[in-house]
Amino acid sequence: MTNPYQDVLKSKVILITGTNTTANHPIIANYIHEAVTKNGAKLIVIDPRRIKLVDIAHLWLRQKIGTDVAWINGFMNVIIKENLQAKSYIEERTEGYEELKKCVAKYTPEYVSGITGIPAKDLVAAARLFAKEKPASILYTMGITQHTTGTDNVKSLASLSMLSGNIGVAGGGVNPLRGQNNVQGACDMGGLPNVFSGYQVVTNEEIRSKFAKAWQVKTLPEKVGMTVTEMVPASGKSIKALYIMGENPMLSDADAHHVEKSLSALDFLVVQDIFLTETAKLADVVLPSACFAEKEGTFSNTERKVLRVRKALDAPGEALEDHRIIAGIAKRMGYEMDYADASAIMDEINALTPSYGGITYDRLDKESLTWPCPTPDHSGTPVLHIHGIARGKGLFVPIEYKAPAELPDAEYPFVLTTGRVHQHYHTGTMSRKGTALNRLYPEALAEINVEDAKALNVVSGEYVNIVSRRGALRVKATVCDVTDRGVAFVPFHFFETAVNELTNGALDPISKIPEYKICAVRIEKAA
Repeated sequence: MTNPYQDVLKSKVILITGTNTTANHPIIANYIHEAVTKNGAKLIVIDPRRIKLVDIAHLWLRQKIGTDVAWINGFMNVIIKENLQAKSYIEERTEGYEELKKCVAKYTPEYVSGITGIPAKDLVAAARLFAKEKPASILYTMGITQHTTGTDNVKSLASLSMLSGNIGVAGGGVNPLRGQNNVQGACDMGGLPNVFSGYQVVTNEEIRSKFAKAWQVKTLPEKVGMTVTEMVPASGKSIKALYIMGENPMLSDADAHHVEKSLSALDFLVVQDIFLTETAKLADVVLPSACFAEKEGTFSNTERKVLRVRKALDAPGEALEDHRIIAGIAKRMGYEMDYADASAIMDEINALTPSYGGITYDRLDKESLTWPCPTPDHSGTPVLHIHGIARGKGLFVPIEYKAPAELPDAEYPFVLTTGRVHQHYHTGTMSRKGTALNRLYPEALAEINVEDAKALNVVSGEYVNIVSRRGALRVKATVCDVTDRGVAFVPFHFFETAVNELTNGALDPISKIPEYKICAVRIEKAA
């Protein structure tokens, strides 16, 4: 996120897209409600589903799934045509504007309507509102990223924000909402195949030398590694052993039948987790780890704020903190990895990670800090790019619309999209262990539009079969107007109804994220 989430209270316009915020980020949704109902902010929702925030939205545009680049280009076309762009901002702080202008010229409201299904007049009204009222913020999640064009979608949103002069200002910005409590922190600490901590690239010799010296090794490899979605297909082929920590790909990854086949082909699978997940059941060795309440450390949340975690109770049985398990394995493999405690790890983070240089335990005991915070006397950076874009100038990237990898056809006439519900959390590893949340939402439900249900002769509570090119699923239907005609929505929390057995494993070529949000299916009333 370029801005803290409370910044929406300063926004004049809030554009929400690809995020069911009320269900998945309810605290942030509360701030949005306050901004709209008490502060008078205008809310634009652009989403294929009639999410809860539509109830308080000034404008709701229902685009066809997978057409985001088209409507974003359409916004920019209107803004430029009507001379609403932030001219001085563009001139002083950006580059590539003329190339962008040429690209979006053909994305007229009428042309975009033909691709997205958004009425041309609604697109114009929303673009005008977004450009005229400042500051304007953009919030999005995986409805934008989980496509084969996910990276294109994000870059396009960044261009839209710069075009209207909203990056580097309080109440503005481009703000991805993280889906789990330390996704941001895991990325910050180098949990990506191409970087060390603080996004320091592994291909830079000077950076590699710095880490090699600190870790007392001669050299470190310069080769960029694989992403999760590349490792699983390579399992049993170029990868013979896999170590999975805090992840449940048997439920969370696309094309789950292929995931199971790949993991089963490994010579050796290790899973480190707090519960025996569906993935852990396939493992040769399961390492029991401590949960968040049983260890010391920090989380870095969705707005880049670093938060202290303090141990509240001892872990059960033989469960250990993750860092002790990792260090123990390293020792047995011949590398002495010794950290007295979590604070010693934080000291190393401070020394090697410029953006975390001033974020110490002593300071976190007294104040909250947001990276980048390079020195002990730095106050942190809640809003990015205030004094200029980090790369020097913001780069407009002209991007053409590309269709999703798999579209409906005569054999598979419906679209399947997946996501989360308010009552459960990711693959249900934690939220489905208790009884209370299961009582509230006990089983997977397939949302089907009222008109589609009539054509299928299906009512709420009856079962349907959803069939894709990769598998079939029997699931109970709920008939509603949340989902558009021709679309079914199924949450992925339930191992009994593993919807990712149906989803398409096609990847975004840059981020390597699968296209969870759209695949072609047929739907039939179950016998």
